[in-house]
Amino acid sequence: MLTVPMERQEKHFDSIAAKYFRERQAETLLFLKDVMWRYFLSDKDYLKSVHSVLEPMCGFGEGKRIIEKNIKTDIVYEGFDFSQNIIDLAKKHDPELRVYKMDVLDMNARDKYDLVMIIGGLHHAYRSLDAILAKVHDALKAGGYFISYEPTNNMFLTRLVREKIYMANSLFDPETERAFDLLPLNDRFRQAQFRIVDQVYPGLLSYVLFYNPDAFPKLNVGGKGLVKILFNFDRLFFRNMVGRKLSFATLTLLKKDQ
Repeated sequence: MLTVPMERQEKHFDSIAAKYFRERQAETLLFLKDVMWRYFLSDKDYLKSVHSVLEPMCGFGEGKRIIEKNIKTDIVYEGFDFSQNIIDLAKKHDPELRVYKMDVLDMNARDKYDLVMIIGGLHHAYRSLDAILAKVHDALKAGGYFISYEPTNNMFLTRLVREKIYMANSLFDPETERAFDLLPLNDRFRQAQFRIVDQVYPGLLSYVLFYNPDAFPKLNVGGKGLVKILFNFDRLFFRNMVGRKLSFATLTLLKKDQ
């Protein structure tokens, strides 16, 4: 059920998979992810009831490690991605990882999972957002949770900067990926019958410098100490209007309406 844009995305990710995997093992990026997810999940003890986890558009399956490290270890995890090269690299890195090739638009599960995670995947299929959200809603059990982490804009300047980056950097495909304007994205979540439980804006200084070392290696300067300093500064703005306006990304926990 691949559409033409999705076919283009599949070819794009197949072509950059090896570089994408290699560069995203940078120590600073891994440390930033650790502190970000710890911050976001540390106060959510109710997620310890989660057992079955699905990660559509899973990339290298980082959702499994995030949940096991921050919530609980005894989960039943599965993930899928439309890039066979990415799936092959993920399984080479972790042979026990339960991941397979599939297009998210072909997902057909109902009331099966306690938690669905999509980390940076929706903006690669922005034309199909409503269809994907409907599939996620169907796949979740009643009262199930959905974690979304996506590049977002909330003012003209961030949108302009990102569009110029997408046009200039070969790791991005401006024809098929597009960041979301945040408030309309939240409306689409609600229209898909999700309730926003928590939302933070971590796409600030530490994100700009260290989250995309594959795309911006010249910004990836300094060690974990600098990441920690900048992240702690960014935290001051994670939940207020300043952070929302300036952030290049948004992390959201949603709950399926009964």
